[in-house]
Amino acid sequence: MTDRQLVVYSDYVCPFCYLGRVALERYEDDRGSSVELEWRPFDLRGHKRTPDGEIRTDVEDGKDDDYYEQAEANVRKLQERYGAEMAQTLRRDVDSWPTQQASLYVRETTPETWREFDEALFDALWRDGRDIGDPDVIADVADGVGLDADAVRSAATDDGEWDDRLRAAFDDAREFGVSGVPTWIYDDHAARGAVPPEHLERLIEGADASA
Repeated sequence: MTDRQLVVYSDYVCPFCYLGRVALERYEDDRGSSVELEWRPFDLRGHKRTPDGEIRTDVEDGKDDDYYEQAEANVRKLQERYGAEMAQTLRRDVDSWPTQQASLYVRETTPETWREFDEALFDALWRDGRDIGDPDVIADVADGVGLDADAVRSAATDDGEWDDRLRAAFDDAREFGVSGVPTWIYDDHAARGAVPPEHLERLIEGADASA
């Protein structure tokens, strides 16, 4: 198999990103080996942020009750298809900025543990219904995968280096043209959404076959 990486842009508060990770696990199980995954942050609610980082709930984004009802229906459909355990279909009250900041810190400082931490954060929100925007919850999740909880909590709440680096990562995603998540990229091929395992297989193995 190739040593090229599967890139994914995602945000922890996106249920389709969680379901996409479940689909990836299903594909890896069928394949019999893991995929080298490169995560890149994306701020799903960035258009609602004020300059000081707070999310405004009164910003008009064109998403009415009908939109959310359809989104929930789509989540439930994929949940059933992938056999995913979920405590809720949508979660609109969690700010993932500190979560992504902590994840970026772990990715850069303890890369060998990053994916386990990433999966544990997704599970904490979508399977267990926890508020992963809470630094104490982030620290508890970090402790659960063997990381230094205090260091991860500090990174999650840092308004210096790690805040700056996350902002830069969000800017990079926008400049690259990412407008929704999850967005998967492998070699010169891309897919968007919580695509099924067989789609990930075509994305990765089709690219490898043509290389």
